[in-house]
Amino acid sequence: MNAMIDDETLDRQLREAAPYVDDEGFTARVMAKLPAAPREPQWLRAVILVGLALLGSGVAYLLSGGGRFVREGVIQLAGFPIWLLLVFAFGCGLVVGAFAVIVAIRKTPEVRDVARLRF
Repeated sequence: MNAMIDDETLDRQLREAAPYVDDEGFTARVMAKLPAAPREPQWLRAVILVGLALLGSGVAYLLSGGGRFVREGVIQLAGFPIWLLLVFAFGCGLVVGAFAVIVAIRKTPEVRDVARLRF
């Protein structure tokens, strides 16, 4: 059974396979007669997401005893030796950087095509 082809690969194959067929402006006339697509305001989505994030953070803060655990964690962290904090910060940077590189590599179309090759 053939593996399913993702949209980007199919789109690229269709663009490369068929040249443009001259329709004497028919497509342009049809597209001109279509009604404009309604546009949703982009700011509304951002406001909703930020509002829900703030609401969730406030609820978590209240349910956790007013952030008492954060204050206690900072006090405990202040007692750690500086070399341990530097190792922890460096390790966190390595993990985040490695994750970013993996995500960036996976988003490139070349890697997607290579991953589907069968050896």
